[in-house]
Amino acid sequence: MTTNTILLLLISLLIAGGLSYFQYFYKAKTKSKVNLVLAFLRFLSIFGILLLLINPIMSRKTLETIKTPLPIVIDNSSSIVDLNANESALEIYKKLTKNKDLQEKFDVQSYRFDSEFQQSVPIAFGIDFKGTQTNLDEVAKNLKSIYKNATFPTVLITDGNQTSGNDYVYSFDANNKVFPLVVGDTTTFLDLKVNQLNVNKYAFHKNKFPVEVFLNYSGNKTITADFRISQGNSVLSKQSVSFSPSKKSAIINVLLPADKVGLQVFKATISSNEKEKNTYNNTKNFAVEIIDQKTNVAIVSAINHPDIGALKRAIETNAQRKVTIVKPNSINSLQDYTILILYQPTLDFKSVFENNKLAGINTFIITGNNTDFNFLNQNQSNLVFKMSGQKEDYLAEFNSQFNLFAIDNLGFENFPPLQNAFGTVTTNGNVSTLLSSKIRNIETNSPLLAFAENQGKRSAFLLGENLWKWRLQSHIDNQSFEKFDVFVDKIIQFLASNDSKKSLVVNHESFYNSGEPIEISTQFFNKNYEFDEKARLTISVTNTKSKQTKNYDLLKGNNSFKVNLDGLLAGGYNFSVRELNSKTSYSGHFEILDFDIEKQFVNPDVEKLNQLAAQTQGKVHYPNEIDSLIKTLLENENYKAVQKEIVTKTPLIDWIWLLILIAISLTSEWFVRKYNGML
Repeated sequence: MTTNTILLLLISLLIAGGLSYFQYFYKAKTKSKVNLVLAFLRFLSIFGILLLLINPIMSRKTLETIKTPLPIVIDNSSSIVDLNANESALEIYKKLTKNKDLQEKFDVQSYRFDSEFQQSVPIAFGIDFKGTQTNLDEVAKNLKSIYKNATFPTVLITDGNQTSGNDYVYSFDANNKVFPLVVGDTTTFLDLKVNQLNVNKYAFHKNKFPVEVFLNYSGNKTITADFRISQGNSVLSKQSVSFSPSKKSAIINVLLPADKVGLQVFKATISSNEKEKNTYNNTKNFAVEIIDQKTNVAIVSAINHPDIGALKRAIETNAQRKVTIVKPNSINSLQDYTILILYQPTLDFKSVFENNKLAGINTFIITGNNTDFNFLNQNQSNLVFKMSGQKEDYLAEFNSQFNLFAIDNLGFENFPPLQNAFGTVTTNGNVSTLLSSKIRNIETNSPLLAFAENQGKRSAFLLGENLWKWRLQSHIDNQSFEKFDVFVDKIIQFLASNDSKKSLVVNHESFYNSGEPIEISTQFFNKNYEFDEKARLTISVTNTKSKQTKNYDLLKGNNSFKVNLDGLLAGGYNFSVRELNSKTSYSGHFEILDFDIEKQFVNPDVEKLNQLAAQTQGKVHYPNEIDSLIKTLLENENYKAVQKEIVTKTPLIDWIWLLILIAISLTSEWFVRKYNGML
C-alpha cells in the first residue's frame, strides 16, 4: 500500500470521525448512549463510502509447492501381448503410479499410447493392449507440448518396436532424461522375416512388374532359406537365400508377369528347416491392380505419307495398342476405336467430325501442307488458324512447365523442323502447350504440340508434318527408337484416359492392410456440377465369403463425405454407395490383406531404446530393476519441488462485504433514529 493511500485513509478517518462528532455530540441537545451508537454507525457509513472512493489495493501472499512432473507412459499396442509381456507391463505400471515416495516427490502423470497418445489413470483403466500401431514419435511430440520449458524425467514402459511415425530416438527432448523400461523377452531367437516389400499399386496387362523384397535374419548360425512368391496354389518365383551371423539381410528383386486383369493378391514367404518362435512374420501379402490398357487406334488419312507408318510403328511397340489405317470415307463405326488420329483433315473428313460429336472419341489432329484450315476452324474450337498458302519450317521448343503428364525433353530443339502452312495459331480455352514453335531462331508464340480438354473430351494437336524425321533423329541420337516411341505412347495414354465428369465420385484404395485406417470418401455433384452439401449418402459393405453386409452413413466433411470402415476382418469386400435423393449409385470392390504389423516382432528393440536413453542421458531398465529405477528418481537432486510465492492483489471495491456493511450501518442508523423519535 502506497504512502498516498495511507494518508488518504487517515484523512478519511478524521473526516468520518469529525462528521459523526459534529452530528451527534456537538449539535446534540442531550447526550446519551443512543448518541454514541448513532455516531458509531454514522462513522462506519462515511468511512466505508470514503474507502470505496479511495479504492485501496489489498495484497495477499500465499505459498504454492510445485512438484517436478513425472510422466509414466505405457505402451498399449498388441505387440506387448504377442511378446507375452502384458501382465508384467501392467504390474510395473501400477507399481510406479501408486508408489507413495514418488507421489510425494513428483507430480505423477500417467499416459498410454499406441497410434495415439492419451491420458490414463493409475488404476490402469483403458489399458487393454489392443492398439494396432505403435507411434513413439507421438509420445515425444505430446510431452514436449504438455510440459513446455520444464525439466522432468520420463518413464517409458515399452518394447521399443515402432510401426509408424518418425524415428523416436531423436524426437524426445535431449535435455529431459528418458528411462525406458523394457518389457518382453530379450533372449535372441532364430527368426526369418519379410521385413519390407516394395511394389507399385498398378501394373499394365501383359507387362512385367518389379517387386523388391527386404529379408532379415536373426540368429547365430549359418542357414539357407527358401524364398518364394505365390498366387493361390501357383508359385511364381522361387530362390534360395543364405544367411549367417555376418550376413543378416538380403534384398530380392523379382519381375512378375501381369497375366490377369483386375486386383491380384500375392504372397511373399520365406522359410527354412529351422524352428522359429514367430512364423507370422515369415509371410507378407501384397496386391497389385492389373490394368487392361488395350487401345484401338484409327489413323484416318486421305493421303499416303511416311508419318503414318512412323506413327503406326511407334504406337504398336506397346503390345496393348492396335493401329488401323483407314480412309475418311470408308470408316464404318467410330465406336470400334478408342482414339482417332486425324491426319491432315480436309473436307473429306466432314462425316468423321459429325459422327464424333455423338461418339465423343478423343482425337489427335496432325496438320501439314494438305490440311484445310478453314474446315478445321469450323469443326473444332480449341485452336484458331489464320494461315496462308505459303509453306514454312517450324522448329520445336520444349516447355518445362508442362504438367498434364510426365515427359522428358528428348532434345526436341535439335530435331529437324516440321513443315506446315505459314500463319498464326492462337489457343482458345483450356489448352496446354508441350512444344511451342520457332521459325529459325524467332519465337512465334504459337503451339507446335498442344493438348486440350473440354467437357470431358481430350484432344491433341501436332501442327506440322514429317514426324518420321523426328523418330529417325531420335534413333541417331540414342541408337534406339525407344525414347521416341515412349513419347508417342504417353500421348496415346493421355488420350486413352477419359475422366468424364460424374455426379457421384468415390475415392478408395483397391486394397488395405489389416490395422490400417480404411476410409472411403465421396463427392456428389448436382446438375450444374456443384458440390451438393444436402446429399444423403449411404454405403453397404458385403464380405464376399461370409456374405455378411454392414450399412453405414457417410458423414459430411470439408467438400466431401467420408466413412471409416475400421474393424473389418481380412478378406474381399464388395461395396455400393447410394445417394438416396437421386438414387445414384456406385459399386466397387476392395481387399483387406491379412497383415498385422504388430505381430512382426520376436524381441523388444533394446538397441533403439539404449540409443534413446543415451541421447537423453537416461538409462535403460528391466522389469527386475524397478526398485533401482525408483531409487534413481528419488535420489536425483535435479528434480526438487519448487516453492512459489503467489501475490494476489484485489481492489477493495471488489469486496462485496464492505458494501453490505455500509448498507447495514445506514439502515441501522435510520431505524434507531426512527425508534427514538429523532426523525
